[in-house]
Amino acid sequence: MATRRTFLKSAAACAPAAMIAMQPGAASQAHAQVAASHPPLAPNSIPVEQWPAEFDVAPGIINLENAYWGLMPKRTVAVYAEKIAYVNKYNSIWGRGSLPGDSSAIDFRIAREALAKQMACGVDEVAVTRSGSEGLQALIVNYRKIKAGDAMICCDLDYDSTLDAVKFMGDHRGVQIVKFDMPDPATEANILQAYEDALKATSNAKLMLVTLVSHRTGLITPMKKIVAMARARGVDCICDIAHGVACLDFTLPDLDCDFAAWSVHKWTMAPLGLGGMYIRKSRIDDIDVSYDSHAMPDPDISARVPSGVNNYPAILTIPAAVDFHYAVGAVAKEKQLRMLRDRWVHQVEDIPNIEICVPRDPARYCAITSFRLKGMHTVADATKVQHRLFDKYKIHTVWRTGLTKGAVIRVAPGLYNTVTDSDALAAALKAENAMLL
Repeated sequence: MATRRTFLKSAAACAPAAMIAMQPGAASQAHAQVAASHPPLAPNSIPVEQWPAEFDVAPGIINLENAYWGLMPKRTVAVYAEKIAYVNKYNSIWGRGSLPGDSSAIDFRIAREALAKQMACGVDEVAVTRSGSEGLQALIVNYRKIKAGDAMICCDLDYDSTLDAVKFMGDHRGVQIVKFDMPDPATEANILQAYEDALKATSNAKLMLVTLVSHRTGLITPMKKIVAMARARGVDCICDIAHGVACLDFTLPDLDCDFAAWSVHKWTMAPLGLGGMYIRKSRIDDIDVSYDSHAMPDPDISARVPSGVNNYPAILTIPAAVDFHYAVGAVAKEKQLRMLRDRWVHQVEDIPNIEICVPRDPARYCAITSFRLKGMHTVADATKVQHRLFDKYKIHTVWRTGLTKGAVIRVAPGLYNTVTDSDALAAALKAENAMLL
């Protein structure tokens, strides 16, 4: 009987044609019934005005914290529920690949193909992870071309759990960690200069962490230019694209990066506990297999993912989530999220007591934007603001910390939010902007 590693190995190589050609059993028929009840959606077929109706939203609360993980549309929830029932019913019979014409290997391959299509890369260049953090941590700690005495560069806007992996490299591998603060104002010129300065000052640098969209402020960096700048100096980049995928309209070739990871449960709005990891095929040997496990062949990217039990129904739901992403359309999605963001920001950005923490250049922001009230320096200050917005106005946001200038409040609208939601936040900030003075 197959182990988890061996059926993942089969998934990477795809199922044998003979297995696919066998007479379908009950499980295959159950899969077919799920597919028949949820036929593929045509690209760009769901108009913007219909988007709020596609979600089952908690009543009485304006949720503007959609950057934690995405709310699944009702269509995806229905597929997920049916996949849970399917995996629970067929259990290890399915998981061990015992069913004629049906196996986890085939299903996992289909999920990876959906991510590869979404990101415009080869299916052998993408692996399913449990989160963006897992993928990024695996890329960092298993990077083979760095040794004690070499340096790794990172920034204060990078993600916390990813910075933990960077710290691990310093504490346990003897790597010199060079951390700089993102400049303010964070214009493209200033951002590029900050990375160039860090590279010039660190002649022993071998690796650099680069974040496309900051989870702290929403700042978008010119990642492709940063990657090219580092590559010219012989420095590789681990690219955190967790808040960019399915929020911004781009694919991996637009970034020209070699290593990246993201959360599929964020803006792709798949079930919680899913991520994606990308390694350019020509660079697979530069990332070691996870925990030196050779149960899978070295060339297989899935060998770079830590082993363990996956949420199998969630993985089987990935194609439906990607299908919905195409049905609303990447261009329309980014445009709508920008509009919802601009709607509240433009009403308050000139109020003296409110600091918007990204530049006014549209290239530097999209859905996520954080703000800071005058007098807000500590987490306690930010928590007070977060509670005021929720308790008095029923608007859900979240505080973020880790910035040199102090804590912020993060706002992240989702596809189900409306201009009324953005206006409600603007009105609340107009009324409460001096609350800490």
